[in-house]
Amino acid sequence: MSTLEMPTAPTEGIQPRVVADPAPPEALAPPREVLSFRLGTEEYGIDILRVQEIRSFETCTHLANTPGFIKGVVNLRGVIVPIIDLRLKFGLADAHFNDSTVTIVLNVAQRVVGVVVDSVSDVLQLARNQIQPPPAFNDSVQAGHITGVATVMNGDSQRMLILLDIEHLMTGFEMGLFEISPH
Repeated sequence: MSTLEMPTAPTEGIQPRVVADPAPPEALAPPREVLSFRLGTEEYGIDILRVQEIRSFETCTHLANTPGFIKGVVNLRGVIVPIIDLRLKFGLADAHFNDSTVTIVLNVAQRVVGVVVDSVSDVLQLARNQIQPPPAFNDSVQAGHITGVATVMNGDSQRMLILLDIEHLMTGFEMGLFEISPH
């Protein structure tokens, strides 16, 4: 809503000017940039600042006695990188690997980790008003890694984007990738 600002003393030839109301604080916040990717029929988003690079999927060296969602490791320019299949981690059907299957290489908690996804979609700038809080679950559902759900316009239609806290997900105890410090 706008208001008119009138001069205090009538002065000939001065026109009133429109002064915009200050924007709410959330409108002034910079957009959040996320990398969107697909797992099955769902689309997810992660903070673009966590992404080191995107690589085509390559065969991993399997490690014995690791959870099924850990595909193995790859040597990335002298760094041994664990590779996590997010489809398996999220309990989705094991998809077939094809030309669009990629590994997103992440920097998480000062460590390099790769995640396998079906495809990468876009880098999106999300305004705060596009993001809704995640649905509430009880303690039996582990959803602490979901930070929100964004609505993104795609022409005349809209699509939903599940926003992930990839660091929270990768550093969780069940992942087995990081040491948990005793309290």
